[in-house]
Amino acid sequence: MTLKLTKTTLLAWIKEQKTPVRRRHMAEFFTAGLTGKAAAARKDLLRTLLAQLTEEGLVVPVGRSFMAAETLPSFAAVLEIRRSGHGVVRHPEEGTIPIMPEDLGDAWPGDLVEVILLAERRELRGRVRRVMERRQTQVPLVLEREISPGLWLARPTDPRMPLVAHVRTAQLSAAAGDMVLGEDPTPLGPRLWRFDAASVLGAEARLSTQEAMVKLVHAIPQSWPEAVLTEAAALPEDPSDWEGRTDLRGLSLVTIDDERARDFDDAIFVEETANGFRLVVAIADVAHCVRPGSALDTEAQERGNSYYFPLSVEPMLPERLSNGLCSLRPGVQRLAMAVDLTISRDGELIAAHPLEAVIQSAARLTYTAVQRFVDGEEGAVPPQLHTMLSAAARLTQALWHQRLSRGTLDLDIPEAVIREAEDGTVTVASRPRLFAHRIVEECMIAANEAVARMLEDHHRVFPYRIHPAPDPAKLEALFTHLVGSGIIAEVPRTLDLRALQNLLAAVRDTPHEDLVHRLVLRSLMQAAYAPTNEGHFGLASVAYCHFTSPIRRYADLLTHRALKALIHNRPDPFAVESLARQCEALGGCERRATEAERDMAKRAAILALQGREGEVFDAVVSGVAEFGFWVELAGIPVDGMVRLATLSEFWSFDATRHELLGTRSGRRIGLGERVQVALVEANLARAELNFTLAHEGSRAASSRPRPQSPKAPLPKRKTLRRRRR
Repeated sequence: MTLKLTKTTLLAWIKEQKTPVRRRHMAEFFTAGLTGKAAAARKDLLRTLLAQLTEEGLVVPVGRSFMAAETLPSFAAVLEIRRSGHGVVRHPEEGTIPIMPEDLGDAWPGDLVEVILLAERRELRGRVRRVMERRQTQVPLVLEREISPGLWLARPTDPRMPLVAHVRTAQLSAAAGDMVLGEDPTPLGPRLWRFDAASVLGAEARLSTQEAMVKLVHAIPQSWPEAVLTEAAALPEDPSDWEGRTDLRGLSLVTIDDERARDFDDAIFVEETANGFRLVVAIADVAHCVRPGSALDTEAQERGNSYYFPLSVEPMLPERLSNGLCSLRPGVQRLAMAVDLTISRDGELIAAHPLEAVIQSAARLTYTAVQRFVDGEEGAVPPQLHTMLSAAARLTQALWHQRLSRGTLDLDIPEAVIREAEDGTVTVASRPRLFAHRIVEECMIAANEAVARMLEDHHRVFPYRIHPAPDPAKLEALFTHLVGSGIIAEVPRTLDLRALQNLLAAVRDTPHEDLVHRLVLRSLMQAAYAPTNEGHFGLASVAYCHFTSPIRRYADLLTHRALKALIHNRPDPFAVESLARQCEALGGCERRATEAERDMAKRAAILALQGREGEVFDAVVSGVAEFGFWVELAGIPVDGMVRLATLSEFWSFDATRHELLGTRSGRRIGLGERVQVALVEANLARAELNFTLAHEGSRAASSRPRPQSPKAPLPKRKTLRRRRR
């Protein structure tokens, strides 16, 4: 007797098989004893039911076969979705597992999902079985078209979210192009969702709107629990607990920061001695105000660090501390943690003494003012600071040469400076790196190393800042890449820190310098916090920690607590196991801040370039692929894409040399080449900048003369076809 065919019986039978089963085997079983039209009808029903079970996720395709989802191994993971639409999860044993777009189900970026592990063609891939926890319950959406009064068709601002939205705006006043905050998501169909608009964030093309959106997408904390504000308000305005502290108010300690800085957590004093230098680095004593287990401490630990944006800051501590009680304002007495360092004339640390101190900053200086003084403009800083700053400049040279001699890497990666004018115009530029920046950097590095050595010498538990050595295979790939691109002549025999330092020296002041710095950075491991010492590869430091910014980094606050315990001969304030968990969590906060910063810089650059389509820019090729190449604009530290589809001849990709070859013109485009590109599109919806070569005038008209290069003659369009990918 033929078994009745329903979704229930089909699913049960597939479960019983334990192994992948093909549809023809299902048909053989469920049509047994049937012939003619009856068998054909049963096969049609089988196809329909199997499609429904697959759509519901109860049955999973495995190659050309099928298995019951619940019989397959699964695991929980946080979902990442790439710009291509493909997903990625991390398996605890198998590492990175890819997920095809069609296997994502209704999952969104950042969701905690249950993933089925599949093996296909000897490769592992995943399929989302279900969403266990939504990361985003509120989604920024851009209104595109009003379907009916109060109901809009909208798109998510995050191009990685694979959905279309219907948004009910109710009584809110909104217009096309506005960004709204959607909540209460309800599925209406495959990748179609309905939201209710909770608020209007503003016009999409405003920097303030983009900033608000980035904070939401990256889950940046923006409000304070009432208990935190209550604790902050109860702290005394004037420090009075001076017992046992060293009085450093007589030293000309100064803070040196950016013009727009509001929190001043580090101050320096330098004087020359008979044998070298004395360096005092004083840091706001945040640990005195933020006690372990308090509401302030719990919130600071969850935030992990401060989050910086063009128009605002989301600080790790409330403003009463970050811009008030713990800010080293000039002329105001403050409690501080300090290290008093004795340094030889050639920059080597001789002695270090930790101090709980009272200080009074002599001046709030800026990088530009200090740089003008270093360049010879004596009136840029108060006269009483001339001797101290001159000594600081000489100490900086000594510390820098000492670090260079041991193999430190000096990677100068341009930092984006984003500004918005009163009329809403956005500009993005590279921040110049001044010698004044190096003065502060060298003093802070010296202090961080000294504290790490002191704590390590006394076998204390504290968070090291570690930077593991890079994977040798990555280093070999880097040098092979550069040889293939013609930037260097050969791969060094020994691939180590010194080889990287020699590489940076070889490209200094060449057109390839910025590019090589970025490629070296990509080849390195990510720095992290850990309770055990693995050294700091990039700084060539045997022991390093973060001590100098407890207002904006929780790891520094932990270091201060460890140093206080050492000074007072108390037990370690935390155990290795608990500190390891804290370090891991802090790494996640740091990555969140970095991702938000990159997202903000890209969107700001798009705003800065909107309306400038057709304009020509100087650029350098920063990456090459078979479908096009990436460029970085001169003076704007952001990448854009030149797709071969915008060019007018066929191009072949040489993977060994990492370059493209024009098959008609013979022009070669490789890493580090300086080119002129015309802007094709600055697209906020996809967060993309697209360019074409400046001489490809049909896609981007230029207002500037087109360069006539003997290597790249203007092609005759009537004889060429575009290559599309």
